[in-house]
Amino acid sequence: MEIRATNTSQLEWAGDALAIGLFEDAIELTGDMAKLDELLAGTLSELIAETEFKGKINSSASTRVGGKNPIRKIIIVGLGKSEDLKLDTLRQAAGISGRLAKQERCKTLGISLPICQDANSTATAITEGIELVLHQDNRFKSELENLGTDVEKVELISLAGVDEAIARARQICSGVILARELVAAPANSCTPITMAETAEALAQEFGLELEILEKEDCEKLGMGAFLGVAQASDLPPKFIHITYKPEGTPRRKLAIVGKGLTFDSGGLNLKVGGSSIEMMKTDMSGAGATFGAVKAIAQLKPDVEVHFISAVTENMISGHAMHPGDFLTASNGKTIEVNNTDAEGRLTLADALVFAEKLEVDAIVDLATLTGACVVALGNDIAGLWSPNDDLAAELTAAAEKSGEKMWRMPLEEKYFEGMKAIHADMKNTGPRPGGAITAALFLKQFIKDTPWAHLDIAGTAWVDAEDGYNNTGATGYGVRTLVNWVLS
Repeated sequence: MEIRATNTSQLEWAGDALAIGLFEDAIELTGDMAKLDELLAGTLSELIAETEFKGKINSSASTRVGGKNPIRKIIIVGLGKSEDLKLDTLRQAAGISGRLAKQERCKTLGISLPICQDANSTATAITEGIELVLHQDNRFKSELENLGTDVEKVELISLAGVDEAIARARQICSGVILARELVAAPANSCTPITMAETAEALAQEFGLELEILEKEDCEKLGMGAFLGVAQASDLPPKFIHITYKPEGTPRRKLAIVGKGLTFDSGGLNLKVGGSSIEMMKTDMSGAGATFGAVKAIAQLKPDVEVHFISAVTENMISGHAMHPGDFLTASNGKTIEVNNTDAEGRLTLADALVFAEKLEVDAIVDLATLTGACVVALGNDIAGLWSPNDDLAAELTAAAEKSGEKMWRMPLEEKYFEGMKAIHADMKNTGPRPGGAITAALFLKQFIKDTPWAHLDIAGTAWVDAEDGYNNTGATGYGVRTLVNWVLS
């Protein structure tokens, strides 16, 4: 698919479908919009009237244009109130436009949306919306479904001079798509072994440094928490460390740590009932986002050194499985009483965080599908952010706002850690039921000494069950855009 900007106005553009954004407070057609309606023999005003279109955010309508017009279909997308316009409004509108164009079997699509912030930011948002909504993951289908004609060319109307922004947006989207495909793949396809192979492919393609620690290497480093989770699986664990280094002296050194449970059975605290165990292939969404960020950042080439880390394994059941009540010793020497084998992600992250801090980076961000408690607190659209460092929290919040990925800063209430103290070990791996997402973050905090650190709980945001703007049903690739924008900031 070709995406390009053009100086051509909406009055002059010709192609299969023209998508136009309309504000709630500007539905009445005046100026160029009135001229366009006249050019289209009143089709635009008729569409608005017949569908009772009000311009509500993310609303849409489309119709065929009759006669010998240069445009075959017209699409209108609501943008909400003009004073509330955000980049993500444009991203969502572009995604809706792309989805409708495909459904209407249009090969060429022109998009006319207002400028938000500046032309480059606008082009980036529109490109991301189009690129992500039109990606289809058909890897595991024996026969491709008839999902409509492929959109072959998209033109951003009246936005010439933003070619670099479009190219950068497509590079970021390639990382999001990689993350989506990793998360969507079943657990018999995406394993610790294939994750290591993906890391090797990324390193080879982009000239990155790669270190893969095998079980024996992890044992030498004392990674008892990570290996405790891994010990029941027939598949070997893989501790993956990818490094991007810029030319010259890096402006900053950062670490991104992603939870990499390619399947989580719950261990001997087996997931049962309504636990959606069949969806536990998604428990490596943090690692998926980390790998997606690798692909994007390696193409964007920022002047920042970035370390990408994931302790990858399965959490399974066998005669070798860790028991509830077992004691594990992490690589920083702290001991953990495992009072719930289904709270395994934090155990793998513990050793990964210790490893990351030893790299002497300026900041560490981990992201993980860590707790159902975060979903209860914030729902499926908003990730939780925990950090004792206000500056780092502000950086991530700004990056998320630019990306259109919602997150909310949550408290690190130190008092709650009292409920995780053990009698004979330093701590338990879970605390009381209330505040479960907070105590999970407090657990991770025990494995960071001095480095600015933030934790993102993406349990609710990693997967969607219905199409939403530029997200198709399935894996979202949440976190990639935020991480990339954080690194670039």
